[in-house]
Amino acid sequence: MQAIILAGGRGTRLKPYTMNFPKPLVPLGNYPILEIIIRQLRAQGFCKVTISTGHLAELIQAYFGNGDRWDIEIDYVREDKPLNTAGALKLVKDWDENLLVMNGDVLTTLNYHQLVATHIQHRVQVTVATTKRESRIDFGIVETDQEGFLTHYREKPVYTYDVSMGVYVLSRSCQDLIEEGEALGMPDLLLRVLKTQQRVYCHNADCYWLDIGRGDDYEEAQRQFQSNPQKFLHNGV
Repeated sequence: MQAIILAGGRGTRLKPYTMNFPKPLVPLGNYPILEIIIRQLRAQGFCKVTISTGHLAELIQAYFGNGDRWDIEIDYVREDKPLNTAGALKLVKDWDENLLVMNGDVLTTLNYHQLVATHIQHRVQVTVATTKRESRIDFGIVETDQEGFLTHYREKPVYTYDVSMGVYVLSRSCQDLIEEGEALGMPDLLLRVLKTQQRVYCHNADCYWLDIGRGDDYEEAQRQFQSNPQKFLHNGV
């Protein structure tokens, strides 16, 4: 199985942690977050990883090399200009029939192998890994009729949403929907898939997930990983 890890961002929201490192090399415990992802993929049967790089690409390539340390084949593509989360996929020339694509800054216990199996089972163009998130409104919410009279009142309600985990499985034909050199986000690619009358499946996973995009999130990920590395890596290594 093949995976593409998107690791080209500048990590501006994570400063000062990313002043000298690209965000995927920011450490959790003894490992960069990107190494944790690669170890997880190898443990679940993936044999090839392509890392899409941009900002400070040379540091990522120097650390991971060809992947021999982890018994996995690693190669690279580099964005000469920012191509966003889907545009970078056009740089990868050799796709498997079904390709795992994920952001390089997520800490998760998601079963990637099961996600690919679900994609194949449903015979869809794209499968999006999702998880539940709650959002609390810190105010009383009023509902009124058209004349302004109160019909309902909820004090500090909690809403539950399905959110994208930044992990996807794409069929090979999706690459045809991306123009060469086009800066394209993954949400826009999904909408293009729908416009072609193809289906997108959302796989809701009961797992731990945290997008390490802000300082508070990074500090929480650090606490979670250091308190229980076995939760994320086989035998904690």
